Amino acid sequence: MSAFIANRKLLNPKFEGYKFDFIDQDKVVHRYPLQNPATQSTASSRTWLSYNEVQSRISHNHLALANEGTSAVYIDEDFNVILIDVSPETLLPSFRLIYELPKPISSTESYSEYPSATFLPSELLCVSDGQGCVYLLRTNNSGPFHLAACYQLVTAEGPQPFLIHSVDWVDSGTVVAILSSRHRGPKPDPLSRKPTPVDFDIWAAKLDLLVSGRSDVVRPMDLLWNRRGEQVPILSKYDLARNAFMFIGSSYRDDTLPVSAPYQPSPDEIAPIPRVGENLDISQADPAKPPPYSWTQTSDSVTVTFPLPSSIPKATINVKIDIDSLTLSIAKSATTFIIPLPSYSSKTFWDGISPSSSYWTWDREAEHSYGLLTLHLDKQHEGTKWMQVFASAGKSAAVELSPEDVEVPETLDPSELWHIRESLEKYTAALLTGEDASGLGLGRGVPSLGEGEMDEEVDSTVGRTAYITWIKPDGSSPSWSHPGREYPFTLLSTPLPGQSRTNAPSSLIMKEGLDGTVYVLQSSSNTDAAAEWTHASTYSALAFVLASKQDVRFIHHNENLVFALESGIQNRGGNMYVYRSTTPSEAWAKQAILKVGDGAGGALLGVGAINVEGRDVILALTERQLVIVKTW
Repeated sequence: MSAFIANRKLLNPKFEGYKFDFIDQDKVVHRYPLQNPATQSTASSRTWLSYNEVQSRISHNHLALANEGTSAVYIDEDFNVILIDVSPETLLPSFRLIYELPKPISSTESYSEYPSATFLPSELLCVSDGQGCVYLLRTNNSGPFHLAACYQLVTAEGPQPFLIHSVDWVDSGTVVAILSSRHRGPKPDPLSRKPTPVDFDIWAAKLDLLVSGRSDVVRPMDLLWNRRGEQVPILSKYDLARNAFMFIGSSYRDDTLPVSAPYQPSPDEIAPIPRVGENLDISQADPAKPPPYSWTQTSDSVTVTFPLPSSIPKATINVKIDIDSLTLSIAKSATTFIIPLPSYSSKTFWDGISPSSSYWTWDREAEHSYGLLTLHLDKQHEGTKWMQVFASAGKSAAVELSPEDVEVPETLDPSELWHIRESLEKYTAALLTGEDASGLGLGRGVPSLGEGEMDEEVDSTVGRTAYITWIKPDGSSPSWSHPGREYPFTLLSTPLPGQSRTNAPSSLIMKEGLDGTVYVLQSSSNTDAAAEWTHASTYSALAFVLASKQDVRFIHHNENLVFALESGIQNRGGNMYVYRSTTPSEAWAKQAILKVGDGAGGALLGVGAINVEGRDVILALTERQLVIVKTW
């Protein structure tokens, strides 16, 4: 079952929209020039990049926030580590060069990553140069930071450039760093014209903070485990209570596990090839028995069709559709049928469905001898591909299979889909005209907020498809997790980076139709307790309003606000759109628009928050400015 189940009581179908809340920008937005400009050119730009690599670089946060206090760091265009200290009393920033990273010989001809940094809860800063080394720096209140140790990521393929995502104490004496590096598969046949496959490796490295000897000696990292996925992690966080790392991104697999051998068909499963003049249809004694049903699926629905004798009255058909099972029976009659009638008793589906929006139809096709009993099932987890209709299909040996457990492949035969489309045509037409054909009280047409303005193609691109993977410090999976079977969801927002969220529960905002639903990870004192997410609140129509923002680079949230920040490349300067949460009974919510980029500061590179007197203060790093925004 999916970890994210919306509470319908927290959704607001009567929500009308957002009203503009005027804010005096001169009082809340302040810009300060950078003596050491930041840049997006510290990573190689001449090597070929895959789509996911480009997406990772666009969403890379060049600003690292301290776990405590009001400090942050960034790496400038000359590979200098710059510390930002913000005065809690005046909110005035000061800038200090704390370390100089070795400059690469060439950052454009060979592959490299962006320099990245993260703080430990203690007075230690970890900085990656993007070339394959990480530097452990001990803080200093006035001068440069001191180099404590230097490590390099070395794999079987040699040194690997990497991004550093997080560094955490997993116990009193162990510090684990989470890194990611790209992995390029073998080059395909040039005649196939396929691109070289690109995945991303996730590494857990143990860092020794008490290194003896010279601190500037480069040492290989002590790698604990490795996983591989299709995306760079969007978020990496260590959950102390569950003693496990939480990764949001793709489903990260363990490539060290043995791979099952390819399937070899048995002799009776191999279709014979006819010889010249041979008619295999004549040689068959009996026709092949047809499957008990046919089925097909889309991203959000499954359609199952049973052929039944057209003489069966509809009143004798009993169908009960539950969230995870089907009960189907046909009352006995005096008529004898050639084919056996389907009979299912609480038969478990391959995945969950939504019973309230699922239904069945019976088309008797009076001019034919067989009619069609069609189940229209609405998937509970949109985007999940079903392998079979029922969970038990094909699980037993062929001789032991009952008729209802026969493995039925998905069919896309147009002759069968024609019947399905015909049965849905009236239902679709009724929704377009504003009638409620389902009888479920769904109302007329689309919500008033989107009437005349909906663009399904644009709305479908809002957010990022992601999974949640849990991994313990030793590389194993928690007993309550389901590696390889994580459910996909559409992520809209992650928490604001910064120390104010260190002790706060993890929260994520998911796309739920037009809305953005906030899910909070429940705390636990038991390391064996499963990760449970609870729907806590809703930003009504958040997905709808974000669909119109084509230049947004970062989307984050705190306890009651969502911040969408534009990159600032277009239209000379970017905005920050702020949306406030509401209760389920409010028809309107407030939104504000603040001009973060003024055109002179360049593109937005990073964002985070510091906590001053219980309020978040937003730090936005552009190429030539630091912008400080006070929330209200």
